[in-house]
Amino acid sequence: MHRRGTPSAFVISITPFDDSGEIDWDGTRAHWQRLKNAGIGVYVGGGGSGEGHALLEHEVDGLLTLASKELVGAVPTRAMGVEPRTARQMIEFGRKVKGHGLDAMQIYSLDMGHLGIPRPQEQERYFRDVLEQIDMPSVISTHFSVGYMVPVELLSALCVEYPHVIGINVSIGQDFTYLVRVLDEAPAHVEVHVGGPMHTLSALAMGGTGFLSSEANLVPQLANSVVQLYGAGDYVGAADAYSKVLRVFTLLGSRVSAKALMKALGLPGGDPRLPRMLLTTEDDTAAGLRALTEIGIPELQGLLPS
Repeated sequence: MHRRGTPSAFVISITPFDDSGEIDWDGTRAHWQRLKNAGIGVYVGGGGSGEGHALLEHEVDGLLTLASKELVGAVPTRAMGVEPRTARQMIEFGRKVKGHGLDAMQIYSLDMGHLGIPRPQEQERYFRDVLEQIDMPSVISTHFSVGYMVPVELLSALCVEYPHVIGINVSIGQDFTYLVRVLDEAPAHVEVHVGGPMHTLSALAMGGTGFLSSEANLVPQLANSVVQLYGAGDYVGAADAYSKVLRVFTLLGSRVSAKALMKALGLPGGDPRLPRMLLTTEDDTAAGLRALTEIGIPELQGLLPS
C-alpha cells in the first residue's frame, strides 16, 4: 500500500461574526491562534462552517490577508472559497489567493445553480480552464453537495496533466466505492483527504492522507491527534481519538451548534451571520456541555462545568 504523504488533518475554519453581523477580527485572530497551537492545517474562507457564501469580496480579501500574517509558515494554510457558477469566478478567486501567498487553494466543483448538473464534457472544460489559468498548488474538490461527483477518470487525468494539482478532497455520501476508486486510480503523489470524519480511518487504512473537519473548530487538538497517532503507528490511540471525534460530530449534527458551545465555553467563535442564527436553546447548550464532559476531551478540561 502506498501512503499518500504524511497523515494530516485540516480544519475548515469558522468565520467569527459579532452581534452586528460584521467579522470579529480579534475573535478570528484568537481562534486561529488556538488552531495554530493545535498544529492542525487550516482552510480559510470556506463554505459550510466557514460561512463563505455570506462573505463579501472585501471580507474575503481581509481574511486572506490576515491568514498570510497569522497562519502561513506556522501551519499548512489553504484557501477554500465557495462553489463557483463559472470558471471565471474560480480563476479570479485563485488569482486573489496567489497574491496573498497562501500555501494552496481548493478548486471547488462547478455549481451551475438551479439544480443544473454539468455534463462530463462541461466539467472537464471547467477544470481545464481553471487549471490553465491558476499556477499555484491546487486541491480539486469532488463533493456530493453539488449534486454529482466528478468522474474518477477525469480527476486522474487532471492530476497527471497539471503538476500543480497536489491533492483531491473527497466528500462522499453513501457511495464508499467512489472513494476506493479515487485511492486506487489517482496518481500516487496526490494527497487524498476525505471531507468530514466519517471515513477517516478507512481512508487512512487504504493509503489516504487524512480528513477535513468542521468539528476541529471546537476540538482542534483532538482532531489532529487522530492523524498524528495514526502516523506514529499508535492505532489503538488513533481509534480512541477517532471515536471521540465521531461523538463530537454526532453532537454537532443534532440541535447543538459549534458556535453556541464555543460561546458557552468562552472560546472565540462569535456568532453566525444572518440568515443563519444561533437557534440552540439554553437547555440544548447545557445538554451539549454535559455530552462533551462525558466524552472526555483534555483540551476542554477547565472550560467545561464540573
